[in-house]
Amino acid sequence: MTNIILCGGSGTRLWPISRTLMPKQFVKLFNDKSLFQLTLQRNSAACDKLFIVSNSEQYFLALDQLNEINNINSSETKYLLEPVGRNTAPAIALACLALEKDEIVLVTPSDHLVKDEAQYRKVLQEAKDLAKSDYLVTFGIKPTFAETGFGYIEADGLDAKAFHEKPDFEKATAYLMAGNYYWNSGMFCFKAGVFLDELQKYAPQIYEACKKALGNEVETSSNHNAHGSEVSTSSKKVIKIDKASMLNIPEDSIDYAVMEKSSKVKVVPSDIGWSDVGSFDALYDELPKDENGNSINEKYVQIDSKNNLIYGNERKITTVDIEDLIIVDTGDALLISKKGSSQKVKNIVQKIRGDSELHNIHLTAHRPWGTYTILEDNPKYKIKRIEVKPQGRLSLQKHFHRSEHWTVVSGTAIVTLGEREVILRANESIYIPMGELHRLQNAGKLNLVIIETQIGDYLGEDDIVRIDDDYKREE
Repeated sequence: MTNIILCGGSGTRLWPISRTLMPKQFVKLFNDKSLFQLTLQRNSAACDKLFIVSNSEQYFLALDQLNEINNINSSETKYLLEPVGRNTAPAIALACLALEKDEIVLVTPSDHLVKDEAQYRKVLQEAKDLAKSDYLVTFGIKPTFAETGFGYIEADGLDAKAFHEKPDFEKATAYLMAGNYYWNSGMFCFKAGVFLDELQKYAPQIYEACKKALGNEVETSSNHNAHGSEVSTSSKKVIKIDKASMLNIPEDSIDYAVMEKSSKVKVVPSDIGWSDVGSFDALYDELPKDENGNSINEKYVQIDSKNNLIYGNERKITTVDIEDLIIVDTGDALLISKKGSSQKVKNIVQKIRGDSELHNIHLTAHRPWGTYTILEDNPKYKIKRIEVKPQGRLSLQKHFHRSEHWTVVSGTAIVTLGEREVILRANESIYIPMGELHRLQNAGKLNLVIIETQIGDYLGEDDIVRIDDDYKREE
């Protein structure tokens, strides 16, 4: 069985913890593990192969976090890279098209929490048995309260009777009392070929566009064997879809495209301690708490404060006489909300999206080659701490609006500047003129740390012209 893990989405309801370039599934929220890593661990016990669907930026986050986990063979893991998201139906279809038709797949989001893993294994086996009989299986979570933020599945035994949109509180209460309604978990199990047959039947435009897009995939280094000849799609480790082809695929969810229309859908009731961790209220429920009901945080000091979610580890957070609040501090953004109102956080993201990068990136940004941290940001200059992993190197690039000055803190840097190459060691520096081609490389075995000072009229991250890039990133 292959686990198709969907890594799309930016988790805007968990801003400012979750950002576009570091979405919630990769943030280490639970015992120094991310939801993505917990998903890998949980499903690798039941599935012999992993197939991760993400974009180019998240691919390197996924690769790094997978390599941190023991007992998972990363060489057996496949990746499908989408240049733009087209919702779950195309993502799942593209992955299934790259598999054998008889392969049973378990489709899971990358950002859900499952606490009862013993029961989880039982429902997976039940779903797998149904999938062997050519059913499309969805996992219905037994509701524990009248949740208005989830879709519901109405069931008649194991038969899916109807799918319902997110209800108002009155309907959600009626669903809860009825006993045959389940939260829609967004998890599925079926044979790849059975799903594709149903997709072709009920959403033929998506099916045909996905087939065409897969045929027009972008060539990657993983698509050729040791002799340089092309290998089959089902053998490729990294499949990168062409952007123009991806945009031609109609956008739709698997529920709308297939599950609501097919007569082959079964529902496996699942009481597995599930949470989508889709809001700060949901996150608060899952975090350990002190005797006053406050989430445990080493940086937190309180007087007569109760039942608060406190998140932040960069500076001391103190409260006096407050209750039922959400306080999230990430260094460059502070969120304060009443508990029960955290679903509105996504509206805050919409408000700030037009005039800042706060929705997009943290002070510390993760890149394929390492990280950079913004130490100071002003209209005419910016100071960064750049850390390059061993054997990592940045793209060969230039800037039109800024010059840069690099000072090595530790490690040894190989700097390409125009036509020459310079080796720099600790406390040595170099000036990069505006418009000059340059590249930074760490050829050593230890991390390379430099301080970069940028000076110019425009210091945005989009003032980068990549001439050559090891990681084949889009402009």
